[in-house]
Amino acid sequence: MYIVFEGIDGAGKTTQIQMLKEWLEANGFRVETLVEPTDSEVGRLIRRILERPDAQSEGVQRVLALLFAADRMEIMNRLEDESKIIISDRSFISSLVYQDDPEWVSVLNKYAKRPDLLILMDLDVKTSVARTEGKDTFENEEFLTVTRQKYLELSKDYTCEIIDATNGINKVSSDVKKAVAPYLGVCPDCIL
Repeated sequence: MYIVFEGIDGAGKTTQIQMLKEWLEANGFRVETLVEPTDSEVGRLIRRILERPDAQSEGVQRVLALLFAADRMEIMNRLEDESKIIISDRSFISSLVYQDDPEWVSVLNKYAKRPDLLILMDLDVKTSVARTEGKDTFENEEFLTVTRQKYLELSKDYTCEIIDATNGINKVSSDVKKAVAPYLGVCPDCIL
């Protein structure tokens, strides 16, 4: 199974992915986690470009769209291993949300694997800004409002569970388990 976590910054994706991984492993599943961009050469290049002051310019955004698609192709082989659950922190869906030309991004990501389950960590914009304050981010309330709305609209195109990320860590973790459990045939409150 390929599970993708998406959502605006500060939603707790990284924390919840780790908690879900631990729970699934305790239930006997083999699990691998991925982060986009990856730690590959392409992924490291993406991270350097994102730190540049011109990262939001149209030309740089087009280059980033190409690089993100290339970075994803490097992980496609991992996704073919059906003996384990793959949990990804972001996917091509992020590119559809964050890039300005979704049709072009769709073409670039034609071969990117679609998630079996999308977990959308939904967070209000003010909480996102408060949680990410002081971190290097180019996002502001106006940008995050548009981005959050894009996520909510896109979620309709996938098998998606929307999780209220404003709750405490343990409540969110419980909600994530309840969302994932039916797809795997496990009890969300149990360790088998």
